[in-house]
Amino acid sequence: MELFDLMSERKHEQLVFWNDPDLGYRGIIAIHDTTMGPALGGTRFWNYKSDRDAIVDALRLSRGMTYKAAITGLNLGGGKSVIWGDNKVKDREMIFRSHGRAVESLGGRYITAEDVGTSPDDMEFVSMETEHVVGLIGRSGDPSPVTAFGVYHGIKAAAAFKYGDDSLNGKHVAVQGLGHVGYYLCKDLAEEGAKLTVTDIDQDRVALVVEEFGAEVVAPDAIYSVDADIYAPCALGATVNDDTIDLLKVDIVAGAANNVLAKGSVHGPALKERGILYAPDYVINAGGLINVYGEIEDWTAERSKRKAGDIYNTLLRIFEFAAAEGIGTHEAANKVAESRLYEARHLQRTF
Repeated sequence: MELFDLMSERKHEQLVFWNDPDLGYRGIIAIHDTTMGPALGGTRFWNYKSDRDAIVDALRLSRGMTYKAAITGLNLGGGKSVIWGDNKVKDREMIFRSHGRAVESLGGRYITAEDVGTSPDDMEFVSMETEHVVGLIGRSGDPSPVTAFGVYHGIKAAAAFKYGDDSLNGKHVAVQGLGHVGYYLCKDLAEEGAKLTVTDIDQDRVALVVEEFGAEVVAPDAIYSVDADIYAPCALGATVNDDTIDLLKVDIVAGAANNVLAKGSVHGPALKERGILYAPDYVINAGGLINVYGEIEDWTAERSKRKAGDIYNTLLRIFEFAAAEGIGTHEAANKVAESRLYEARHLQRTF
């Protein structure tokens, strides 16, 4: 594995490894770009198959955070960290205090928060070792409701562009993944009268959503072939891939997951060719980043939620730009984000 080749491919600035075998901690921090400000991105706790898988995930996710901050208009760079291990472990304090020391070693270049497999409680342990952590209990807390709120409004924007009407009443949405964000998204959708078909590997989460929102259930592999209006991936990434793309029977792909397209340069155009509107993942799921940025800037909860709701307008501009240029929405979003980064670099040279 050629680490510098992996980093250079997407112009990453820094990759940090921290190991504490006595405490069961194996951590990786990836910093993609700090043009706009300190790199911010959550900590993912996952049992990867190999160290390469863990590194590639950290690199991909950190780049997504750079683009997410740029396109949302936040003065932040992009970073991400992953802890390689069993995220169901009960004794978590020393693992996350080790992670806090790893974050602290970067001197503020990287700020962390919760992500898949971690919680505000875990971030409390991190905060014992560093001040460079957000999403703490009593402050912005769990970003899931705000993330889901942004995704919900992003789905409405996609519906407005695709159907000429943003109402989701009666629309059929296939939701993959019923974690914190997936649950709150189902709640928002159900309250507007959407029909839900859901799946998750955690049957307790499935039972909860069925009971509360009257959702129908399919097996995990069956979600791709559900005949619906909208596919909302809210689990791990790369679910639109060579094996699944031809199974989709939807008009819109719009969900909370990161890196939905296994290969953006391949599967973005493929969705466009099939007439399926794609809401770029790092745009539609930016509510979580907005939530923790609000904590840094001392925003009220209402201001953060209002900013997340503006994802609606951001996506509409991307859809319109893509249509005008004859390109896919994935490519259009990248162009908008890269333009802001370029302009920021130019401004910095004038100081």
